[in-house]
Amino acid sequence: MNTSLSASSVRPLLECYLRAKDMNRPELISECFSSDAELTFSIATDDIDFPRRVLGASAIAKTLVSDFGERFDRCRTYYVCAEPQVDEGRTCSMPWLVVMRQKETGSLRIGKGMYQWRFGNEIGKADRIAQLHIHIERMDAVPDPRAEKLNALQASLLYPWLPPAELRDRLASFIATSSDGEFALPFKQPAAFH
Repeated sequence: MNTSLSASSVRPLLECYLRAKDMNRPELISECFSSDAELTFSIATDDIDFPRRVLGASAIAKTLVSDFGERFDRCRTYYVCAEPQVDEGRTCSMPWLVVMRQKETGSLRIGKGMYQWRFGNEIGKADRIAQLHIHIERMDAVPDPRAEKLNALQASLLYPWLPPAELRDRLASFIATSSDGEFALPFKQPAAFH
């Protein structure tokens, strides 16, 4: 039995996850995660907090979509790669960038990190995400009371697949044309694999 996965077979799962998270649609999590999936976090900043481990698709939906949606909106999460690269162990790692608004403060939140995915291989079942580890390398808050920076930044980036060269070029252009766009400088370089 061939247990390998292609980019074209995991891409819909990864895009489903983004629709669930970015559009605040928790019901979509069960379409892309197995019912007993595991979510773990490593966080290298004090600027955001998540539980370190979450078990099961319904708990993942609550953590990554429902609870997240209570704190943040206007969310766009970008995969900083041209397409997913899945190895023989059915795993895939990729940098991410997020640009969103924190509801309580009205601040723009910009962050970066790494996703590490593992895809299940249950005979007779559709492939699903079995495990997701989210590493948060950086998460900054930027004053933006009228969401002008948020609007301009999101309009300048390709969504959801953002190759690293495009990230650098588009952020460089955003910084050059924004009077106070320097906050984006640390995000021109994707998070490092760890």
